Amino acid sequence: MVSSAACIAELGRIEDRLAGLGLELPQPFQAPAGLELPFSWVRRSRDLAYASGHGPLDGAEVLVKGKVGADVSADEAYEAARLTALSMLASLKHELGDLDRVAGWVKALGLVNCAPGFNGTPGVVNGFSDLIIELWGESGRHARSAIGASELPFDMSVEVEAIVEVTP
Repeated sequence: MVSSAACIAELGRIEDRLAGLGLELPQPFQAPAGLELPFSWVRRSRDLAYASGHGPLDGAEVLVKGKVGADVSADEAYEAARLTALSMLASLKHELGDLDRVAGWVKALGLVNCAPGFNGTPGVVNGFSDLIIELWGESGRHARSAIGASELPFDMSVEVEAIVEVTP
C-alpha cells in the first residue's frame, strides 16, 4: 500500500496536487463592463513574478463578499482566502503557462475587509498561506503581512498580492 505522502511526491506537479485535493482553478478575472484596469494581473521581472491583488473570484463573479466579523464569519473568510489563492494560481498559470514554473513563494500581503473590532486577520489570511504551503511544501513558505481594511474592491472579503520566484 502506498502512503498519501508518497502519492503526492509521485504526482509532483502542482495541478496534480490541486486535483488530488479536489480543487479546480477558476476562470481568470474579468473586469465588470465599463471598467478598465490598466495593469497586469501578473508582471514578470527577471526571476520574479509579481501578482497583483486577487480576491475570491471566478471570472467576473466575486464568490465571497462583505465585512469579516459582520457579514462573513472568520471561517468563511478563511475559505475566501483559499479561493483567493486559487484565483491567483489561475492568473499565474495564464501568465507562465505552467504552475510548475513557480519555484517558490517569496512574499504575500493579505488584506481583510474588516467590520469594526475584528482583529483576526492573521487567521483569515492563513487560508491563503495554508493552501500554498500544502501545494508547494517548504518552497511555499513565504514572508507575509495580514492587514485589516475598511473597504476592498468589489466588496471582496479578502485580497492578497504576492511575489513568487519563477524558472525560465
